[in-house]
Amino acid sequence: MSATLSRHKIDATAVEQAVKASHTALGKRQKEDGHWVFELEADATIPAEYVLLRHFLDRIDEPLEQKIGVYLRRIQGVHGGWSLYTDGKFDLSASVKAYFALKMIGDDINAPHMRRARAAILQHGGAERSNVFTRIQLALYGEVPWHAVPVMPIELMLLPRKAFFSVWNMSYWSRTVIASLLILVTRKPLAINPRGVHVQELFKTPPAQVKDWIRGPYRSIWGRLFTYLDKALRPVVPHIPRSIHAKAIRTTIQFVEERLSAGGLGAIYPSMANVVMMYRVMGVPDDDPRAVEAWQAVQDLLVVKDDEAYCQPCVSPVWDTGLSGLAMMEAATGPKAVQNAETMAALEKAASWLRERQILDVKGDWAINTPHLRPGGWAFQYKNDYYPDVDDTAVVGMLLHRMAPEKNAPAIERAREWIIGMQSSNGGWGAFDIDNDLEALNHIPFSDHGALLDPPTVDVSARCISFLAQLGHPEDKDVIRKGIDYIRKEQEASGSWFGRWGTNYIYGTWSVLCALNIAGVPHDDPMIQRAVAWLESVQNDDGGWGEDCASYEGAPQGVYKESLPTQTAWATLGLMAVGRQESEAVQRGMAYLTQAQDEAGEWHEAPYNAVGFPKVFYLRYHGYKQFFPLMALSRYRNLASSNSGRVEYGF
Repeated sequence: MSATLSRHKIDATAVEQAVKASHTALGKRQKEDGHWVFELEADATIPAEYVLLRHFLDRIDEPLEQKIGVYLRRIQGVHGGWSLYTDGKFDLSASVKAYFALKMIGDDINAPHMRRARAAILQHGGAERSNVFTRIQLALYGEVPWHAVPVMPIELMLLPRKAFFSVWNMSYWSRTVIASLLILVTRKPLAINPRGVHVQELFKTPPAQVKDWIRGPYRSIWGRLFTYLDKALRPVVPHIPRSIHAKAIRTTIQFVEERLSAGGLGAIYPSMANVVMMYRVMGVPDDDPRAVEAWQAVQDLLVVKDDEAYCQPCVSPVWDTGLSGLAMMEAATGPKAVQNAETMAALEKAASWLRERQILDVKGDWAINTPHLRPGGWAFQYKNDYYPDVDDTAVVGMLLHRMAPEKNAPAIERAREWIIGMQSSNGGWGAFDIDNDLEALNHIPFSDHGALLDPPTVDVSARCISFLAQLGHPEDKDVIRKGIDYIRKEQEASGSWFGRWGTNYIYGTWSVLCALNIAGVPHDDPMIQRAVAWLESVQNDDGGWGEDCASYEGAPQGVYKESLPTQTAWATLGLMAVGRQESEAVQRGMAYLTQAQDEAGEWHEAPYNAVGFPKVFYLRYHGYKQFFPLMALSRYRNLASSNSGRVEYGF
């Protein structure tokens, strides 16, 4: 499609009706205390690990596990195994865990779905070729020997920041997962496994006969070197002096317990589950307050429905509230706004809920690189004070500024100060840390997932630029300029930008176009022109946009078998940000959104729309398909009735 003006206008009445219906539907989903939270779904891995955790501890819950079994069977792929996202290819490690969990639940291994899964696993190399985290799960059950796992001595926790293998050079999620995991790897416990379930039938080679547990494919010469180092360390580790070993254990436990809260360690499932197992291995009684809190944090991740259940990887209330609030705010502004006292009161409740959760008195792990920076960010979850992120902080900051800049000034200023202080040396922003980009660490045997780090990314950087530019402080111009220079260098040859935390190039490109607009980059800048041309080139015949998670694995950018409300909203928001609201592409996108909306004012889509770690772990935000289309339709309506025709906000 070209960027020429539309030859026909979409029916304004249809847009207005869609906005009103969506605004009402989203408003009904707000919690009594003012926040929004939607389900956050991953693949079969987390629900399967949750079942294995219960059997490790002998805390079996038969009715709950039967519901999880229903969920696991439902999402089994046509290839016989389990994928990492909707319609994805077979994934060996997810399939091994799902099969193990179903067998734990009581599924007959000769049932058709179990036979198909087993055949697919064996066809793809067997359980011996699963990834490191899966082999650790298998080692906990005695299915593989502990030497099937890379060497990870607990003494790593003693290394200072400047040491190459220091945990402080790793991302927050790696740090929290590894800390309690090191206790398990050191103690080498064996699961209680009260039903005596084993999965030796998943191995092509008996585990005792496997000679090459630690092997490639290697992404660089570093991988080969680190494999030799792994072999060299094995005979050395048992001879580390007991005093150093004991100190490492104490340091690890101190690290974990300083960061424990009602949200669990790091507020993400893998680290939370490891803490639960750690306490059991250390002999801490289940009724000890620490163990109780750790266990409850895991239970809070469950989504239990009438007929099935699953475990979320984490929860997203701050993110959902910030984005829902921005969508509701967009609907509540403009000449034809859905504005009333009830809406504004609801938004104020959301703002109040968010203000209460700003982290102002905890210097988290981010402070290891910026010890003099005051805290001022928001975390993604309900409670995760050691690990705020700049992406959530920027979104919340933009909402508070748009609602009431004077009333929210103290919170906004602390957020601004923190985000500026979190800028990396290359001008971009990582999500949780500064300059967390020691790439060689992604080549150690433990990091076969290749996601040990939190380097700067375009989408997060764009959000930070949007926030700072929306505030408009003249003294922030150099910070914004450095960020834009980083973004300019990162543009793909196609004209798009990579989306690290959302699927994928449509997400990244939308994020950047919003930032470039509010930062004042002229709309005729060549990088904007290339991005617009790319977005319009991947629009579908029905007027919508869609993108496959397979684009993280080399599939074409911005392409999917069907259009999706979330992707369409991102694409049209990006185009409208740079003055294309009257283009044929945007008109057709608006028509798609109005036609795809149901009678209740909501949208439906099954595909995953975000990513935890590209190629390894994908996410489905259930709220995206509700608040992003509302934001896009409201933005279109507001621009159509605006004198300036320009987007004045950073999102």
